[in-house]
Amino acid sequence: MPTTPQPPEPVTPHAPRALPRPLLTQQWLDLAFVHWAVAPDAVAGLLPEGTVPDVLDGVTYVGLVAFRMHRVGWLHSPGVPYLGTFPETNVRLYSVDAHGRRGVVFRSMDAARLVPVLMGRAAFRLPYTWSRMDVRAEDDVITYTSSRRWPGPRGAHSRIVLRRGAPIGEPTGLEHFLTARWGMHNAFFGRTGYLPNDHPGWPLHRARLLACEENLLEAAGVAAPQGEPVSVLYSPGVPVRLGRPARPAGIPTP
Repeated sequence: MPTTPQPPEPVTPHAPRALPRPLLTQQWLDLAFVHWAVAPDAVAGLLPEGTVPDVLDGVTYVGLVAFRMHRVGWLHSPGVPYLGTFPETNVRLYSVDAHGRRGVVFRSMDAARLVPVLMGRAAFRLPYTWSRMDVRAEDDVITYTSSRRWPGPRGAHSRIVLRRGAPIGEPTGLEHFLTARWGMHNAFFGRTGYLPNDHPGWPLHRARLLACEENLLEAAGVAAPQGEPVSVLYSPGVPVRLGRPARPAGIPTP
């Protein structure tokens, strides 16, 4: 790691680094972004070594993000229609490392397909869990449900219902901060690494939260925030490419 931490990179609507040889391709569709403000000290201990909470105006955030994963593919293979297509709901925090790379940290990742769950846990050490899940749309109302099966805690669940609103022409600074994240930090085999991604700029809609019943945050070790979410957004989705994990020094792993 560098001896002098670098300042955080600017928040940009497009990826700061191109990925000429993606490790994975996929689509993220019908996304609900629900966020609460939290004090950085409240979540600092939940981040991997070498990262700290990423803050905006002295505040960081916890996100509950539900969506449909679509056609995950390895390298240049076509996306898999069944095993690579499933609902997913994530609890995530916001991080920055000593290189100034902004990212997210996943505290839990509920998914409806067992094989991708096992692969994500084994290959990337990600906190995937197997859950019964559903995403349904009726006109402008989208409902996301999740009930955990394995490895637990059993009974961890969520139900998010939102009404999609008008498209956003120019996102606010907070909306960029919460969505324009070009990588994730995770402990890969005992050392913190960075997995970059790139995709087109988010098409975003503001949304109205009609219902949010969940205990996924508590199950992920995050104290339940007080009050209403500070941001609720919807996106029809984007195609995504994920690069190879990078070590803390920024050197790609073999």
